[in-house]
Amino acid sequence: MPQPGESQPQPSAEDSFLDLLVETVHGLEEQVRAAFLRQFFRMIAQVDIAESETNEYWEQILQRRREMAESLHKRVSLNTALVDVLGESSLLRVPILIEYEDFKKLQINAATDALTGLYNRRLFDESCEKEMNRAKRYGQHLGIVLLDLHKLKEVNDREGHMQGDRVLQLVATTLRRSLRASDFAFRIGGDEFALLLPQADPEQAVNLCRRVRARYEAEIRTMKLDIGVTLDFGVAVHPEDGDHKETLIALADKRLYDLKHSGRAAARTVPAVEPQPAREAAAAAAAAPEPPGRPPQEAAGRQAAAPAAGAGAATERQAKRAEREAGAREQRKWERVSLTGTKAYAVLSDDGQKTAKVIDLSYGGVGLQVEDAAAVGEQFNAILHVPILPPVRVVLRKAYTQALDSGRFRVGCAFVS
Repeated sequence: MPQPGESQPQPSAEDSFLDLLVETVHGLEEQVRAAFLRQFFRMIAQVDIAESETNEYWEQILQRRREMAESLHKRVSLNTALVDVLGESSLLRVPILIEYEDFKKLQINAATDALTGLYNRRLFDESCEKEMNRAKRYGQHLGIVLLDLHKLKEVNDREGHMQGDRVLQLVATTLRRSLRASDFAFRIGGDEFALLLPQADPEQAVNLCRRVRARYEAEIRTMKLDIGVTLDFGVAVHPEDGDHKETLIALADKRLYDLKHSGRAAARTVPAVEPQPAREAAAAAAAAPEPPGRPPQEAAGRQAAAPAAGAGAATERQAKRAEREAGAREQRKWERVSLTGTKAYAVLSDDGQKTAKVIDLSYGGVGLQVEDAAAVGEQFNAILHVPILPPVRVVLRKAYTQALDSGRFRVGCAFVS
């Protein structure tokens, strides 16, 4: 190591870039890191290393760098260690340093679909496992949705592949506009898409899919195609439908298949899965006692649809149970997830200078802790950095302000988009 008083040369721009690469690669998931490193080795050294071996070579390079630094008592660049390891392995031919922008492209391409910009199949498998473990750990719902673009092949055959690409890109655009900030969208095949919906119960998941399908069908009409392109979907939700990723995916796929083959007319009105609590609530609602003030005509209509006499007591118990379940579902929907004790925060300005602590998070909004409530606008952009989510850019609307004992303020905000 350097002796006291001994000055170290400043690293070059290239060395600084590679130091940044080491930190960034360390933060990637293992599968994504392997895919990225394979492309990185191709570009920087013109070597093709199997994806299953890239992580091992990377660790060897980092270890060699540490050993050389200790032996030489000075800083050693990553480039030096890379050349040494790959050269020793008889792999190295022509080392080439890549630009930072090319590096960022490699990182993005390893996890995203090039045509739509959505996450790819590799990241779906990885994220699905992580979100399932999180849902089990915290006792939360997790919706898994499989989507299929109906008649894409006909569009390609009759209109050309450029139009087919536009149809696919419109799916991605529709999903980005329709999903919540906490949801994830993936393209997992040619005409197949998938969604992960954390904390979405069966009713919420199905309703979201209906909105996505309706919005997509409205948007695609502007393309004036002669082919009726639609989005079919199948939904499965933890814990109601199972506790394992494979079980939920298989069930969602079956429900998607059932919808596709149940007849196109029925597919527009019948959901891929109707949650059991919703069916119970609908059945019980027909016989539920009328609340005060309901118009007599409406009450009479409901009474006409009620079950036959003799089942009144059982029906009343069903109605009360359904009412309690509906109330519990609504409570869970808006329940706040406390983030006290975490490092959750929000960036409130483009330059990153104005930040706020995130106190809690819910389906409809977020609670912020700020020094000066007057400095927060009525509606503003923010980037949320929360341990359970990737960084998310949102638009928030101030709902209320509350003074805290610490002299700071709680600002309750609703999600606008």
